Amino acid sequence: MNNILSLLIFLPVILSIPILFFKKESENLIKTYAFVISLIPLAIATYLFFIFNPAIGEYQFVEKVKWISFTNTYYFVGIDGISLLLILMSTFIFPLSILASWTSIIKNLKSFYFLVLMLDAGLIGVFSSLDLVLFYIFWEFILIPMYFIIGVWGAEDRVYATVKFFLYTMFGSLLLLIGIVWLGVLCLPSTGVFTTDLTLLQQHSPQLPLNIQVYLFILFTLSFLIKVPLFPFHTWLPDAHVQAPTAGSVILAAVLLKMGTYGLLRFSLPLFPGAFIKLTPVIAVLAVIGIVYGALVSIVQKDIKKLVAYSSVSHLGFIVLGTFAVTDVAMQGSVIQMINHGLSTGALFMIVGILYERRHTKKIADFGGIMKVMPVFSVVFMIIVFSSIGLPGLNGFVGEFLILLGSFYSSNLGSTAYSIISTTAVIFAAVYLLWMFQRVMLGPIDKDENKKLPDLTVREFLSFVPILVFVVWIGVHPNTFMSKSEASVKKIVKTFQDYNNKNWLGEKSIESRAPGLE
Repeated sequence: MNNILSLLIFLPVILSIPILFFKKESENLIKTYAFVISLIPLAIATYLFFIFNPAIGEYQFVEKVKWISFTNTYYFVGIDGISLLLILMSTFIFPLSILASWTSIIKNLKSFYFLVLMLDAGLIGVFSSLDLVLFYIFWEFILIPMYFIIGVWGAEDRVYATVKFFLYTMFGSLLLLIGIVWLGVLCLPSTGVFTTDLTLLQQHSPQLPLNIQVYLFILFTLSFLIKVPLFPFHTWLPDAHVQAPTAGSVILAAVLLKMGTYGLLRFSLPLFPGAFIKLTPVIAVLAVIGIVYGALVSIVQKDIKKLVAYSSVSHLGFIVLGTFAVTDVAMQGSVIQMINHGLSTGALFMIVGILYERRHTKKIADFGGIMKVMPVFSVVFMIIVFSSIGLPGLNGFVGEFLILLGSFYSSNLGSTAYSIISTTAVIFAAVYLLWMFQRVMLGPIDKDENKKLPDLTVREFLSFVPILVFVVWIGVHPNTFMSKSEASVKKIVKTFQDYNNKNWLGEKSIESRAPGLE
């Protein structure tokens, strides 16, 4: 138990190495081994979910060992309720991604599945790191397997997409590194030593002058917003999604994008609350633009995969807006919406992958009437579309409702206009998703290639079953998961309110105007 997080991080790394020594001809053995290994982190994460005590409100399963004495850097890991849910999501998505790529990946199998398992380990490291240098190392490490997954197994323009993805993310990472070093130096007089310990820096960084906080906030937050990605830093995302293989798109949408929103919650807000308040109007405007822009651009897409990619820009704008609302309701909505988006959009990319495998095209115009020959597939597709739209009773409704409600009553946002304008994107989502579903699945089959398309195989159906279970589970009983993150969210909001109550900015307390919403 003292080393369970290290076990969770490094087991996929250690157990992925034997894949490299398998014979190339043993394709089924390689796939089966990778799938079984991916289930081990999921089993450990599920165990953590059940033994995690949400009432504590502090980091649990903490491991802290001095790593680099010269810079006072630690191997320091631990999780709270927010980290727990994101780690559970990460470990849940990887086995499904392997199932989704079972027949689509036909070259360099050993390398592909080795990189997928390494990516799994890196993401768990990102969500559990409590030392800024350790976090940065895992953050950067993610780039390597993702670069090769898109660049080697992607579509025809994969090189352009992967270079663009790499350059965007590297630029953000450089800003993050500068911010980490500068923060450690600035806090040195109050801490007595140069340190990158997040828990220690959170006690001292809010005392920095406001102008310094703003500079540091920009360095950290730009890196996170590029990863989200928030408008106007989103242009790498559609290219990366369209060119990535199915497993790459699923992992990218379901987990990698959450690294940015997680960074806002874990670092930007607690470390620089003054700057967070000061720059909220700027970020909130960008979030609302991204919400509406992503939805409108999705409507005019002719490529299914690009439509789903732009829908992510819109959905993640909701998460950013809820984070900057800084009310318990909106932030809880943001946390659960990270999970919801991972389930719904990950499943949508799996659906696109199935269509592409059968027809080798992603153009909406190349389909039509598919429901007649793929009835089981059409039912799964329909449920996932309803989930992504935010139909009541399914998971998407819970997150969007809480974000819009909490943002409406947020004093930090200072205006109800953000929520009102963002609500239009819910209507647009119904437009682009239902219209896409209609053109692909309904109507006459007017192309011979579509008349003999096989329905879902047993493997494909089984890969959707766990997602469908959680889509309904979260929609009907979200408290199963929200209860785990509630104390962590309230702690962040309280820390923010306590900072503002000291009147360091000469502004009124940040709190909800609606009694009882907390």
